[in-house]
Amino acid sequence: MANLSFQYPAWFLILCVLLGLGYALLLYFRDTTFQERAPRLPLVLGIMRWLTVTILSALLLSPLLKSIITDTKKPVIVLAQDQSESIGATLQGPALEQYKQDWQSLRTALEENYEVHELALGDDVREGVDFNFQDKVSNLSQAMQSIYDMYGTQNLGAVVIASDGIYNEGSNPAYSGAQLTAPVYTIALGDTVPKKDLLIKRVFNNKIAYLGDKFTVQIDVSATNCAGATSVLTVGKVSGDQTRILQSIPVSITNNDFFATKEVVIEADQAGVAQYVVRLANIPGEASTVNNKKELFIDVLDARQKILFLANSPNPDLSALRQTLESNKNYQVFLSYITDPGLDVSKYDFVVLHNLPSVSNDISGILKTMNEKRIPRLFIAGLQTGFTSLSKEQGLVNIQNVSQQTDDVQGKVSPQFAAFALDPRVGEELPKFNPVTSAFGSFGATAQAQVILWKRIGMVDTDQPLLAVGETNGVKTGIFVGEGLWKWRLFDFLQHNNHEIFDDLIGKTVQYLSLKADKRKFRINLDKSIFDENEAVTFGAELYNDNYELTNEPDINIVVRNKDGKDFNYNFNKLGKAYTLNAGILPTGNYTFKANTNFNGQALSFEGKFSVRPIELELFETTANHAVLRQLSSQYGGETVYTNQISSIGEKIKANQTVKPVIYQTTKTNPLINLKWIFALLAGLLAAEWFLRRYYGAY
Repeated sequence: MANLSFQYPAWFLILCVLLGLGYALLLYFRDTTFQERAPRLPLVLGIMRWLTVTILSALLLSPLLKSIITDTKKPVIVLAQDQSESIGATLQGPALEQYKQDWQSLRTALEENYEVHELALGDDVREGVDFNFQDKVSNLSQAMQSIYDMYGTQNLGAVVIASDGIYNEGSNPAYSGAQLTAPVYTIALGDTVPKKDLLIKRVFNNKIAYLGDKFTVQIDVSATNCAGATSVLTVGKVSGDQTRILQSIPVSITNNDFFATKEVVIEADQAGVAQYVVRLANIPGEASTVNNKKELFIDVLDARQKILFLANSPNPDLSALRQTLESNKNYQVFLSYITDPGLDVSKYDFVVLHNLPSVSNDISGILKTMNEKRIPRLFIAGLQTGFTSLSKEQGLVNIQNVSQQTDDVQGKVSPQFAAFALDPRVGEELPKFNPVTSAFGSFGATAQAQVILWKRIGMVDTDQPLLAVGETNGVKTGIFVGEGLWKWRLFDFLQHNNHEIFDDLIGKTVQYLSLKADKRKFRINLDKSIFDENEAVTFGAELYNDNYELTNEPDINIVVRNKDGKDFNYNFNKLGKAYTLNAGILPTGNYTFKANTNFNGQALSFEGKFSVRPIELELFETTANHAVLRQLSSQYGGETVYTNQISSIGEKIKANQTVKPVIYQTTKTNPLINLKWIFALLAGLLAAEWFLRRYYGAY
């Protein structure tokens, strides 16, 4: 439906009509040109001229043609199928074929009146359902949140989730926090009757250990309907095709609902990825023996970096920094004060100097030792710092005219900084953090300094460095010109309920400064040493010329070899100045690799190893949990049905009065002058008038 409106009062149209009429009368009222040949022609020509002038003057009133467009959106129905292995363990053969037919019938019935979308749930949430049931994990809470993210802003009518209620990642889906306003209907799959089964319920262990340390593995053993049976729990270390038994523990099952926790202490005796296997001896009549074994992969590191916090006096900054660094298992953190007797900095790999050198404490002897041992350091220059001495001991910041006054400063990430990559949120959020306290004076970055943060005083960005790193006399050095970092850590938690931004800034700064330089011109980088079996194995590669500048001119080939000696050949892709490779998902086991390239006539190679560990979460829970599905449906106003009732879901959705189409109306405004037919009409009237005048002899 369209209607006409004007940007000026509508009664102005009367004036337009009168203007056209006056113009026509002026031209043709007493015109005798056509009196002999066509006495009625002046009337026709007058009408044409009247219409032309009236329309033209009316267009000056800026008329608008408004159209209302109505669009009806069908309700969106989401059909979500759990694709995890636990479903496939019970839904097989004829039962599976019947279920697939019922699912398709439900979809067909719903498509008549609704917009239907199918999703697969498991390792992730994705479109399309293939009923392969090969996903290694179930995360129903993430699935609920993903459905809300994908369809929450649309006319979501209902959600149908088919699952056995087993989840082994995330939380109970009823507590996912997904703010769905649509009812959730659940299809209960699987068998809730407990079967006779002995299994390793869970295993808790460190992901990394350090060479020579001992670590504890906690093993939860569970048994159902196995009262009176006995088994043996063994823990062994896998080396190639051989398994060396480290410990055996007898297990006596005393009742039908049995649970016990066993602890085993293992020594990390060899660096690299260590593979262990935990196994329960089978008992007669078990429903499944697959869940009697679990493999562990632990990355054994040959050393941890020792980090010393050396302070002039107690300060809350020390606690904030220490908590951040202690969260990294690669670090051992120690705290000492300058007055502590027997202090020996040569034992440490990295030193944080807080308010040192100070006005009252000269640390020239300590710095001399650190320079001789080439120990990297980070200066935190607070209000107790002796800035005259500090200016001489580091070559990153020129310090002059420091007074007793202070500035409240915030940090702004330097866009030119490129030594390492910070989380983008650091640059976005850090300027909003509470200010830290910095001494008032003249601070300027030297040529050796790579400035991470510039000072911001109030709303003014300055050219004074707040945090900088660099290399002076061959030793990596950092300096933070202020104190009050504890405020940043608390503010980060207050705003984001975590310390991720603060930890990223401090952690990466310390990692950069403490990292031992790798002078190899060719190197392969792996994000980690242990990959999950549903995770793609990715490599990065770097190649440097004689000036240690990145280049990727030659091709790089890599050969990955599994434990059986089978080789997989890949070629790296070139990305920017570096290389990248996605080797895809590999079978479980231990792998070695060797990368080769030829640059400037020199053959270069790099060797390493990694492991792919199995994910067996779906095999360790064999009893369906329909209570979770009923709780989920109850919370969102839906119902739970069983596989023989799938067809009833369509009727339940149809009967639900909240599942309705939504009508959207859009107003489209178009200036009347844009209509081409009006231009054609005016041109036609003028052309016709001219033609008639010429035809009957007028000029």
